[in-house]
Amino acid sequence: MLTAEQIVAAQKANIETLFGLTQKAFEGVEKLVELNLQATKAALAESANSTQALLSVKDAQELLALQTSLLQPMAEKTVAYSRHLYDIASGTGAEFTKAAEANAVDAQKKIMAVVDNASKNAPAGSETAVAVIKSAVSAANNAMESVQKAVKQATEMAEANFNTVTATAVNATKTAAAKKR
Repeated sequence: MLTAEQIVAAQKANIETLFGLTQKAFEGVEKLVELNLQATKAALAESANSTQALLSVKDAQELLALQTSLLQPMAEKTVAYSRHLYDIASGTGAEFTKAAEANAVDAQKKIMAVVDNASKNAPAGSETAVAVIKSAVSAANNAMESVQKAVKQATEMAEANFNTVTATAVNATKTAAAKKR
């Protein structure tokens, strides 16, 4: 049976977790805002430089060379921006996942404690029902662990795919820029 002190302690822990996750979410948003401000400042400066370079072009060949020289750095910066954005999102998501896993483990322990306590106070002849409940809780725990493993594998696969696509995009840009020269 849960006591009032246990309920208050659980609520306090939940509130602390909520505030911690809220703090992590705000940190992620701050990083995104900072990244976007830096990207915007850099884009404005590059735009001004590119405009000056375009205004000084004297013929079509020089224009083609200028376009080629701008293409690769733009693609590389886009990839770098995407990578930074992914790092921020995955880092923030990892914090939420870690908190969720910790809460799940704690909840599983509490459920097992309640089941164990109930089994000690169960009337005679209810051993089968208690065993079924324990088995159901154990199966739920195993299912949760399987889901967590699957999510981790999917995350790792998504990151590997992201890295592959990024490398392919950079290489394609380099190849296209080299062919134009």
